[in-house]
Amino acid sequence: MTQDVKEIFGSPGGSLAAKVRTLGPSMTRSMHRVAEAVASDPAGCAALTVTGLAELTGTSEATVVRTARLLGYPGYRDLRLALAGLAAQQQSGRAPAITTDIAVDDPIADVVAKLAYEEQQTLADTAAGLDTAQLDAAVGALAGARRTDVYGIGASGLVAQDLTQKLLRIGLIAHAHGDPHLAVTNAVQLRSGDVAIAITHSGSTGDVIEPLRVAFEHGATTVAITGRPDSPVTQYADHVLTTSTSRESELRPAAMSSRTSQLLVVDCLFVGVAQRTYETAAPALAASYEALAHRHRTSPR
Repeated sequence: MTQDVKEIFGSPGGSLAAKVRTLGPSMTRSMHRVAEAVASDPAGCAALTVTGLAELTGTSEATVVRTARLLGYPGYRDLRLALAGLAAQQQSGRAPAITTDIAVDDPIADVVAKLAYEEQQTLADTAAGLDTAQLDAAVGALAGARRTDVYGIGASGLVAQDLTQKLLRIGLIAHAHGDPHLAVTNAVQLRSGDVAIAITHSGSTGDVIEPLRVAFEHGATTVAITGRPDSPVTQYADHVLTTSTSRESELRPAAMSSRTSQLLVVDCLFVGVAQRTYETAAPALAASYEALAHRHRTSPR
């Protein structure tokens, strides 16, 4: 283990304290008071409601929520759960957890097995919760679309790129937009017969919601892929595809672990569209494969 990792995980609460120090310059004074409170007394703060923590730190409920989000949690409830887990670690003296089930001193073989199991559970939960009627409607819209725009930021942006390259390989016009300004300026050009897809685990990413709203208002069919079906992004979505709300940790935040379930939904969309457009999709896929085949052949010596 490197010295940096030891400093962060050497004692329970170290990673949270380190995060507070790192983010300190970007915090207001009131946010810093909240952050210092949760880092110095996770057990005490875990027992407080958002109102209680606001009163303790002489701030507002809105400041507490903003601080929780800056620290990497979707909201105060998620921060409070993390603080409770951290307090339990301090009381038990066990090794800090890298994920819910993986400790910092676990052998690598155990890490592999536990992560594989967690990925399987994420996929199973997503499949069980996916609304197939919504999925079928989204597939139909994609199959007949003049063009498809996909919005995603960060880890969700990688999923957006994965979907667009799949659609392109079967002859459909698709664009992935990770730049929020470009996303909005392109969304203005969409109309009835086009499709816009927003990918956001939290469902509250403004840079993804805004272009989807613009596309929705211009008549495009809109789809939201999100882990939170009651989140803001869904108010602009004709079809909502829900992913599993994966468990978070310091080194494996939701933005990373949720990608597994997002990719499953993307594959379901792609296969469904390929089925609907098989007569054109199959030749297009074969042509794209052939165009790249020479790059995979071993050159003769």
